[in-house]
Formats: sequence, structure tokens, C-alpha cells
Amino acid sequence: MPQATVIDGAAIAAGLRQRAAELAAHLRREIGIAPGLATVLVGEDRASQVYIRFKGQACANSGIAAFDTRLPGDISEAGLLAEIERLNQDDRVDGVLVQLPLPCQIDPHRIASAIDPAKDVDGFHPLNVGRLWSGLPTMVPCTPQGCLRLLRTVHRDLTGLDAVVLGRSNIVGKPLAALLIAADCTVTVIHSKTHDARDISRHADILIAAAGQPGMVSADWVKPGATIIDVGINPAADSDRRSRVVGDVDFASVSAVAGTITPVPGGVGPMTIACLVLNTLRAACRRRSLADPTF
Repeated sequence: MPQATVIDGAAIAAGLRQRAAELAAHLRREIGIAPGLATVLVGEDRASQVYIRFKGQACANSGIAAFDTRLPGDISEAGLLAEIERLNQDDRVDGVLVQLPLPCQIDPHRIASAIDPAKDVDGFHPLNVGRLWSGLPTMVPCTPQGCLRLLRTVHRDLTGLDAVVLGRSNIVGKPLAALLIAADCTVTVIHSKTHDARDISRHADILIAAAGQPGMVSADWVKPGATIIDVGINPAADSDRRSRVVGDVDFASVSAVAGTITPVPGGVGPMTIACLVLNTLRAACRRRSLADPTF
């Protein structure tokens, strides 16, 4: 039975981080700029702690200064806003990232709106969201940016391809739809309220699964030869109770139908962190009126 080609997101991300490290070294050596990323973690969520650690390591390996702030889970919204304002004013900091999810007493939309748009390396500030949908230069959210980069390793030209995005979150689904529209794809967004979602997805040249439902996409969702990007990172356990992560796509069945597919782990995840590094370097250059780096 034919098997899909696996897109090695980890290898592609490693190449991007290497190029980022070279640019960071150039900025320090030739221009005297030391790019910096500030991460803010509220509370003790274990998954969030892991993500923050990975992001800090990626920065360190790329020559970017990392400023790590840990705040108690019972901090008030006003307290977190004050910390964000401090980082907005800190000239050593080019990017500010507040790790999600946040405790229930804090409105994540208000927090996203408080970050200086020029330092918003997550691309969640309403100004940056509006610029993305308007086709203007902006900070593009890291996971959608990584998905598009993976797609371009398969399709040199995305023009006219039918793309289906499964999921409509502000973090992945919506910005990814904007990027695909800008790339001249014909885009359909399907979600939990969509009628006949499986039938719609079966016509897609490109299917991006970002629903947060483990194994939701099976072989009968997929057009033969389609490109599958699996954004899902869902906790699971083996029969011997060892913890692991699985995607939104049933890899075993779908890889027998698809043309190309990303694995979980090792697909979109490493690209998200690599794109965070790239966004930090972009922010460092833009804040000093330097030309945008190319990667």
C-alpha cells in the first residue's frame, strides 16, 4: 500500500534556527544589537512550563537573550498588565510573549491588546490581526507561519489549490485562513458546527487539522494524494501508561491515502518555536528601522 511522504518539520526548523543564529550574530557583531525575548508564565501549568523551557532553549541556541518571568497563578489582571507594561518599556526586550492559557480571572484578549504591537511576537494584538487580514506587513502568528512554510516545501505555487482548515481558533485557524487566502488558495474553514465536514475535507488538496481532537481525521476524510498538516498536540498514553502526544490526524490510516503528511511530534511543533525566533529577530530589526530579515 502506498505511503505518504513525511514532512520532516524538525529538520526544516533546525535549518531556520541556524539561519536565525547567523543573523543574530551579525546584528551583535556589526550593528551592536542584542535581540531579546521576554516570556511570561502565570501559574504552574506543567505543559506551559515545558513550552516556555523549549522557547528559552531555542532563543539561547540562536543567540537571543531570554528574559523569563514567572508569576503566581492568583495574580490579578492588573498585576499582569503592569508587568506587561514594564516589558513594553524595557529597551532590551524586542519580543513579549505571554504563555497561554491564563487563569480564569484574567481576560486573554485584554492581555493581548496590552502588548506593544511592535513587540507582539505571537501576532495576537488586534492591530496585527487586522494588518494580517489586510495583507499588510505584520507579526504573523508562529504556528500558522510554520504551517505555511511546511506547505511551501511541498507546493512551490499554492495558487488555486483547495485548502480546508479544520478549526477556527484565533491562534491557528483564523490566521492560517488569512495566510492561505493571501497565497491565492481557495479556502474553506470547517469546525464543530459545520454540516458534512468530512465530505468537504475530501475535496481538499490541502487539509490542515487544528481542532484539538485526537485522531479526528481518518482516511475517509482525505482526498488521495492530498497534503496533510497536523497541528494537533494531544496528550495520550500507551498501553503501559507511558505518556506521549498524538495529533488530530490518524497518522497510520491517513498516510496510506495522502501524498504528504506531517508527523506528531516532529512536524508543526518545531516550526512554531523556530518561527518565534524569527519573529523576535524581525521585531528587533523593525524597532530599529532596519530592513526586514529574509529567511
